[in-house]
Parts: sequence; C-alpha cells; structure tokens
Amino acid sequence: MAKKKDKKAAKGGGADPTTPRLSAHPKARRQIRAAKAWSGLTVFLLVQFLALRAGLPMFDAGLRALAAGVAAYVAAWLIAVVIWRQLAMAEVEAFRRRMAAAARSGAEAEGA
Repeated sequence: MAKKKDKKAAKGGGADPTTPRLSAHPKARRQIRAAKAWSGLTVFLLVQFLALRAGLPMFDAGLRALAAGVAAYVAAWLIAVVIWRQLAMAEVEAFRRRMAAAARSGAEAEGA
C-alpha cells in the first residue's frame, strides 16, 4: 500500500490540496479551452484555404492544414497556460492583500 502512495507522490498526485491549480479555476479552464479550440480551428481553415488556393492537391492541403492546426493548438495551450499562471498568481496576491488589510482594520477597530 505504501508503494502506491509513494508512486502517486512521485507523479505529483500527492500535491498539496491548498495549492492553487489552473485545472480547478473555472474561468481559466474555460478560457484556455476556448483559446486552444479557436486557434486550432482558425489556423486549420486558413492553411487549408491558402494551400488549395496555391494549387495543392486536396490531400496535401489537408495534411498541411492538419499539421498547422495541431501546432497552433499546442502553441495556444502553452501561451494560455503561461498567461493564466500569472493571472492566478496576481489573484492570489490580491486576495492576500485584502485579507491582510481586513485583519489590520479589524485589529484597529478592537484597539480603538
């Protein structure tokens, strides 16, 4: 039983539950998913259109469009995660500052 727990901890499954995670942030999850979908679809259609307009056969155009769409999907995922990590850290810091200010004002109210 201990071996299974050790394997989970090594894989990151035993992470601290109080640590903020983007997968638990509803707004981040939704926006990352939308960014991946729109970028992959837009690049796929754009490359397909340009390749067909250049005179490539349908199969070759489709293959290039598929490769470009997958690359755009992965790039959008990476960019969105990097941006949302910064936004989530800023949200946590703003929350900490609000709580510290509320604690200070509560302490001042008791002392007055």
